[in-house]
Amino acid sequence: MSSDSLVIIPTYNERENVKQIITAVIDIEEHRFDVLIIDDASPDGTATIVEQMMTEPRHASRVHLLKRAGKLGLGTAYIAGFRWALEHGYDYVIEMDADFSHPPRKLVDLQRACAEGGADVAVGSRYLTGVNVVNWPMGRVLMSYYASAYVRLITGMKVRDTTAGFVCYRREVLEAIDLDRVEFKGYAFQIEMKFTAHRMGFVIKEVPIVFVNRVSGTSKMSGGIFSEALFGVMKLRLQAMFGASKFKRKPTL
Repeated sequence: MSSDSLVIIPTYNERENVKQIITAVIDIEEHRFDVLIIDDASPDGTATIVEQMMTEPRHASRVHLLKRAGKLGLGTAYIAGFRWALEHGYDYVIEMDADFSHPPRKLVDLQRACAEGGADVAVGSRYLTGVNVVNWPMGRVLMSYYASAYVRLITGMKVRDTTAGFVCYRREVLEAIDLDRVEFKGYAFQIEMKFTAHRMGFVIKEVPIVFVNRVSGTSKMSGGIFSEALFGVMKLRLQAMFGASKFKRKPTL
């Protein structure tokens, strides 16, 4: 049986998590999800673990790997994954972290929101029903929460969790967006994708999740990522105001 849904998981030094997260996704019974790992030359052997899993009969047709030359940024990893997904015929393409901060069981809800619930983009939202974040320092919670509020103010989007990285896209959205013109690599990448879809008229819906801070491995967060988001949002708004072509929906053929 083939799958219509692909989960893209970027990795860098995730040997503590990669086997477990792949297994958690593959073991979901309510819907079949395939997995694409995009590894940025992890020196800890993350890619080797994935390659070993790919030799096992139950994983052979469902687990895939793209190896890149080095740390090239989260946004470029997802763009590479989107292109791979479109080339291989997937209808639903989901972004997900490797560290279990995104609950694997919620993949079903995200996919259904797009397949049955009328969404073009479904966002796993930490802030739809309050603040559902576990094990983050209060300062980081406040920074993330108010960053989303800032993005809503500047962009006019109604999305509560604008920086969320747990997102399902219908293939039509990824086909319509000019992926060559996506600019940002960190938090601003997540905002840019949502804002572009919003400006092009696609329907964005949020699905509540509980976000749990990673237990194993090292966070890849940095101050530069927040700076990119802060100034990137204003740039996106200005581009939209002056009619940048990347926000224009492509005609249906």
